[in-house]
Amino acid sequence: MPVWDADQYLKYQRERTQPAIDLAARVRLEAPRRIVDVGCGPGNSTAVLSRRWPQAELSGLDSSAEMLETARESQPAVHWFQVDISSWEPETKYDLIFSNAVLQWVPDHEAIFPRLMSFLVPGGALAVQLPMHYDSPLHYLVKEVSERPEWSEQTAEARQALGSESRLFYYDLLAPQSSELELWETEYIHIMENVEAILEWFRGTGLRPYLQALPDDRDRARFETELLERYRAAYPLQANGKVLFPFRRLFIVSYR
Repeated sequence: MPVWDADQYLKYQRERTQPAIDLAARVRLEAPRRIVDVGCGPGNSTAVLSRRWPQAELSGLDSSAEMLETARESQPAVHWFQVDISSWEPETKYDLIFSNAVLQWVPDHEAIFPRLMSFLVPGGALAVQLPMHYDSPLHYLVKEVSERPEWSEQTAEARQALGSESRLFYYDLLAPQSSELELWETEYIHIMENVEAILEWFRGTGLRPYLQALPDDRDRARFETELLERYRAAYPLQANGKVLFPFRRLFIVSYR
């Protein structure tokens, strides 16, 4: 996992939080007693859950101490704790396990999704949102740049940092364990000020493993310059100078 920067991540807080709002709105639990936000980051998605179910006992977990520090400052009433999702073993079960744009960083979805389902009470829900942008220029161009000879070896691990499966995979995996299962995809069209804004967005998430793999600021600047030139060709300016930035996401709500 990369080292996270809450301030960088929250530069596009509204855009990053909207999918959490949309996911929470589709969860058909009237009064869940215990809720955990898995991979809560700086707490923006946890705040959505707090507004949706204000009477619930709310927790947020993350592997990043930096993210949790920001979350605690903004919402001191929530129970925050640091743990690796892959090894997490809760002592009690939850009515709702919520995860907004996190599990793409966790390997072996064939194992992790059933594990999370097992942490639910009967009738509880697992609600997950995953980015599905891997065939978009945002993702394939950074891989393309990283495979240049001067960076390929250093960034090999970064190219494996993110990933998710198809909606068919998640349906087949979760249907046998679910009393009800919903899946849908949404492509958000973000209106960006310029192409540089897309690069700035990506610095807060998927670009971080690549930049952190490079040895110094000079190489990082060269890498970003090369990537930005390719983004200029992939994301043309509109008539008013803005840029349309499509971003597809997969949503899953599985009831135990």
